[in-house]
Amino acid sequence: MTTWIIIGAAAIIVIALVAIYNGLVRTKVRTDEAWSDITVQLKRRYDLIPNLVNTVKGYAKHEKSVFEEVTKTRAEAMNAQGVAETAKTDNQFQTALKSLFAVAENYPDLKANQGFQQLQGEIVDTEDKIQAARRFYNGATRDLNTKIKTFPTNLFASLMGFKQREFFEVESQESAVIQDAVKVDFNSDAKAADKK
Repeated sequence: MTTWIIIGAAAIIVIALVAIYNGLVRTKVRTDEAWSDITVQLKRRYDLIPNLVNTVKGYAKHEKSVFEEVTKTRAEAMNAQGVAETAKTDNQFQTALKSLFAVAENYPDLKANQGFQQLQGEIVDTEDKIQAARRFYNGATRDLNTKIKTFPTNLFASLMGFKQREFFEVESQESAVIQDAVKVDFNSDAKAADKK
């Protein structure tokens, strides 16, 4: 009888360990996948920048320092390793990109350029995808870190080689693309209708 109790207890422990391990693996894979989504979207944005810089250069040749800063921060961001370094270099890149769009605001012909508008639209779309990927990654990271810290998983997680992940933090939630807000004035519309 004692033998069966020992065998039963050992089986329960093994099943519990397998369940803990599999849960950690699933959460880690989800976190890795989420990080991969971020890197794909960041690369897509970085790939759009040379065309954007060349388009703006055609209209604002004397803004050399802005172009150099965008190019430099893009290269640093593309070479970043790990979550913290990627977040830091991406924040610097976004600041430089905002400067580029601020320059573009001074050139009405550039703002009206169809190629510029298309690139701007693609960058806005990519920014939205980066934010969605960042939320997914941070959620997966939260789940992984919670599993690693909570009992009984915390007893085995480090022994099994699982480590906490860093969150992908950004300094500003604003899009790097400067856009004019659409203003709607219902009072002026109503007055115009009354005049008719």
